[in-house]
Amino acid sequence: MTGNRNLLTLTPEEKQDLEHWAQSRTLPAGDVFRARLILALAEGQSYREIERSMHTSAATIARWRTRFEQDRLAGLEGRHKGSQPRIATATVQARVVRRVQQKPNEGSTHWSCRKLSRQLGVSKSTVQRILTQARLKPHRLERYLASDDPNFESKAADIIALYLDPPQHAAVFCVDEKTAIQALDRLDPVLPLSPGRAERHGFEYYRHGTLSLYAALDEDRAGRRQDGETAHQC
Repeated sequence: MTGNRNLLTLTPEEKQDLEHWAQSRTLPAGDVFRARLILALAEGQSYREIERSMHTSAATIARWRTRFEQDRLAGLEGRHKGSQPRIATATVQARVVRRVQQKPNEGSTHWSCRKLSRQLGVSKSTVQRILTQARLKPHRLERYLASDDPNFESKAADIIALYLDPPQHAAVFCVDEKTAIQALDRLDPVLPLSPGRAERHGFEYYRHGTLSLYAALDEDRAGRRQDGETAHQC
């Protein structure tokens, strides 16, 4: 904390979420405005600077600063003047937390606040607040690589060095087998999301074999040629 009385201290998670909201084109304008306001305070901008750049008033800045200091991200939920923030019951919180750690049942890969809201019959802002408090981020996905090769680190360092600092007049090529569509299966298990940790997928996968188009054509031509020779002999 510096000597600037208007400076707010954010956790890395809060800063990341606020930056995501501030850049969003789908969230309501009020949510975007409040995220930008809190970020401006965290950057040390004065009330006068924020009033001018965001076309707002000192009273509005002070109100949302106070709510954020009291309830953090949950305090930024819009509400009518004089009303109290809605508190989800323990049952609702448990339903949201349990459901978000399961796969969606309509074919998509990840949950969104709106999708969870429709699924569970609660408001989007309530879902968002519960996920924030539980430190669950279904919109994020991380990848990891587990290798049992004892020389993996030195091999990886050699390859990475080629990209970061290639020799003069050198050309680096990366070649992968992609002759046709393959059936793939992940080598390492998918690690589900949990509080403070995003869902993680391993990089490596099994190849269950492929049928090259050229091999299929060659086999078809060979078969027709053999049929023709048999017919001729008859």
